[in-house]
Amino acid sequence: MKVLVVYCHPCTDSFNGAVRDTVLEALAERGHAVHLLDLYATGFDPVMRADEWRGYGDKAGNLEPVIDRAQELLWAETVIFIYPTWWYGLPAMLKGWLERVLVPGFAFDMPTAQRGPRPKLRHIRRVLVMTTCGATSLMSWIMGQPGRRTLLRGFRSVCHPLCSTKFLALYRMDTVSAAERQAHLQRVRKAVASLGHAASAPSDAVQKVHRV
Repeated sequence: MKVLVVYCHPCTDSFNGAVRDTVLEALAERGHAVHLLDLYATGFDPVMRADEWRGYGDKAGNLEPVIDRAQELLWAETVIFIYPTWWYGLPAMLKGWLERVLVPGFAFDMPTAQRGPRPKLRHIRRVLVMTTCGATSLMSWIMGQPGRRTLLRGFRSVCHPLCSTKFLALYRMDTVSAAERQAHLQRVRKAVASLGHAASAPSDAVQKVHRV
């Protein structure tokens, strides 16, 4: 399976970094082809500027500024998001990636008077979301969980109609114990294991992890 891991955190030694490393290790153990997109490390610019917005609906040119990022999505069959929840939602860096890369003609076809929007990333059949949150699960639910909805409803809407999803969060991030953090990493490993093994990979092979 081709797995794109979208990692979004400014600090490489954060707990989100530990989640990232656990995910990459578990994927490699199962022989999956892995592509890591570290949005901060690549210096991705999340800001859509005026000229880019004016060309948003131009299928011939709207992908030009972010063509490399688009190619990563075309390659992937599964996408795993790893990020911290800030102000109950996505970090600006990750939100900007969605806005700039998932453009009309590439990720979806715009709606018309006769029909609604149509998904174009139908090769993506699995989406996993892994996040940390300082608030409790109850407070996050009261606030509407905007980050979870954006990815598991919004991003999923441009994927295969039968795309499966999974959400895994560590709440009360600022007060949980070291033991609770380790237990969460085990849950992360189990979630990745649910993807199964790559059918075409030799039993003793570990696929190379491509860091972009």
